[in-house]
Amino acid sequence: MRSTPVEVGGAPGTIRLALEVRDGGALRELTGEVGQNLKILSRGVGVQVHHRGQTLTIVGPADLVDRAADVVEQLVAVAQAGWSLTGADIDQACRMLRADPDVRLLDLYREVVTIGVGRRQVHPRSVRQRAYIQAIRDHDLVFGIGPAGTGKTYLAMAMGLSALFAQRVRRIILCRPAVEAGERLGFLPGDMTEKVNPYLRPLFDALNDLVGFDRAQRLMAKDVIEVAPLAFMRGRTLSEAFVILDEAQNTTPEQMKMLLTRTGLNSQVVVTGDPSQVDLEGTRRSGLEHAVRVLEHLDGIAVTRFTDVDVVRHPLVSAIVRAYDRAAADRTGGEE
Repeated sequence: MRSTPVEVGGAPGTIRLALEVRDGGALRELTGEVGQNLKILSRGVGVQVHHRGQTLTIVGPADLVDRAADVVEQLVAVAQAGWSLTGADIDQACRMLRADPDVRLLDLYREVVTIGVGRRQVHPRSVRQRAYIQAIRDHDLVFGIGPAGTGKTYLAMAMGLSALFAQRVRRIILCRPAVEAGERLGFLPGDMTEKVNPYLRPLFDALNDLVGFDRAQRLMAKDVIEVAPLAFMRGRTLSEAFVILDEAQNTTPEQMKMLLTRTGLNSQVVVTGDPSQVDLEGTRRSGLEHAVRVLEHLDGIAVTRFTDVDVVRHPLVSAIVRAYDRAAADRTGGEE
């Protein structure tokens, strides 16, 4: 419940607004350990947020106080619906509502992806994540493009597992080009799975988080989830499969065409990548950018472009992404 705003001394236009949160559980989720979430909220909106008893007091410029109050009320509604709130959730809510004040957070949290194991549920945490999930539901080929930490790979894995356990596909195929990020690792020991394991680690991390390590190992042992190095995909037909090509910015146009033309009946392909992190040598073109340019307007294909607003990792990651983007824009502008 909001109180009437009161003007306070200091800078002109500074007001104080009190918000009463009567749900103790929701209040604890909102404030976080030792008030850490409120510190993130204060930085994210540009106000001061203080907590005493069941009352939150927000102090700052009138427009920012109103925005902070909206963020608080929406986060309280999310907590009351049973969701936990992390610092990353608070930071992302601030960034998202700053970019689009009409977003309803609770609507995003209710758009769940249900995974068969223990009825695990995953929800989108931004508008573009919701669009990405919907695109995968509605299209046979989806490109998820954007910076690190935006959930491209994790949500693709969640949708693949959801399709597998609902028996819409018979297997999941994980694929990624074996390109090092600016280093040469040399010979890697072990069988094929062990050799490509370092390159597919982000996919395995998402898989283990969603179904647990033991269940993931059993699915892989039965080839229900298959590790398929991109170099060995030629000549195959991938029917009744959910295919995830990760780090696709490091494919060549020829490799991308080869993979996409493997698609068989009742299959889906999700291609993820970050065009700003291409590790191909010399002047070789990225197959991801080429494929999107050539295929984007075809029926049955969707492209979701993520931005720093969609970053769901540590709040600092979003700031890092923005800083690098600004540096790249400045460098490009100076060269013109």
